[in-house]
Amino acid sequence: MKIAVFPGSFDPITVGHVDIVRRAAPLFDKVVVAIGVNSQKKYLNSLEQRVAWLESVFSEDDNIEVDTYENLTAHFCNKIGAKYLVRGLRNASDFDYEKTISQLNQIVGEGLETVFFISQPQFSHISSTIVREIIKGGGDASSFVPDEVVL
Repeated sequence: MKIAVFPGSFDPITVGHVDIVRRAAPLFDKVVVAIGVNSQKKYLNSLEQRVAWLESVFSEDDNIEVDTYENLTAHFCNKIGAKYLVRGLRNASDFDYEKTISQLNQIVGEGLETVFFISQPQFSHISSTIVREIIKGGGDASSFVPDEVVL
């Protein structure tokens, strides 16, 4: 079974994330959208809220599951038998960063392959960080998140 993991904090999930997951889904038997939990990081939305949003967004997708994990993404992948990581690239900076992480995951993840998806142009300016800043500033971020995400 070909299992891929799309890791992130998803705080909140964006329309760009959804696009990447749905584009990846036909290539794998299962895609696990996995929320990484870092106790040192301060989140805007609770883990329970983020899980609920993801489950709602992907409720109609048979081969997309939602899970959470702590510690290294590569170790989580090994634990669930995933041989692939899915990552989205918006720009050259994303590529440089993700390339390095991919190379490290090859070693730590015992051959874990990273599959990169280039962001669609209409989503290339969207990131969870920017969406959080819009929310914190009292702006309307609804066009950057799926309808299931009520901010």
